[in-house]
Amino acid sequence: MKKLFLLALATAFSMHVAAQQPVKFGVKAGLTLPHMTISALGASYSFDSKTSFYVGGIADVAFSKVFSVQPGLSLVNKGTKVSSSGFEFEDDAIAEDEGTINLMYLEIPVNLLANFKTGQSGKVFFGAGPYYAFAINGTTKAGNEKEDITFGSDEDNLKRGDFGFNFMAGYQLDNGLNLHLNYGLGISSVLHEQEYNLKFKNRVFSVGLGFNF
Repeated sequence: MKKLFLLALATAFSMHVAAQQPVKFGVKAGLTLPHMTISALGASYSFDSKTSFYVGGIADVAFSKVFSVQPGLSLVNKGTKVSSSGFEFEDDAIAEDEGTINLMYLEIPVNLLANFKTGQSGKVFFGAGPYYAFAINGTTKAGNEKEDITFGSDEDNLKRGDFGFNFMAGYQLDNGLNLHLNYGLGISSVLHEQEYNLKFKNRVFSVGLGFNF
């Protein structure tokens, strides 16, 4: 909740600045290639990516010719492909199995952008900033078996909150149409603290189109 409160303050500040500075609103959507990493006792493993989507809206608040703040709200599907092949526990190999983890989040990013004019037709932009995401549902699927994920405070539940940082770049035409790339680096684990300090984190690469009005 503390992370969400800080992001809410940042968004409120952006809206305050918007009352005094030029502001544009926009929509965006595109393809995501999310995967997850697992780590414990100094060792880590990265699972395979799956293909999914995101859709959302932004407010772009300019406070100079170069810099702007861009808060937003997005519906983002995260998760990963999972295969137990190659994992061993106490010298016994786990039976090979494959499946997917699907996690749907409402995500609130607050990015700082640097914008550079290119010729007469548009601009390139680069940005970074924190995000907080709230899980609204989740499922696991293996073969024909599908099961809902439970979120909560119990050790066997996943956390609803996901906190991390976004890194983005793109090109925008003067008419507002833009192409953008984004990488979301999850910092917090979706697992509750357990023995061996096990961490399970989101990673999301995305590419999409947007339009600023």
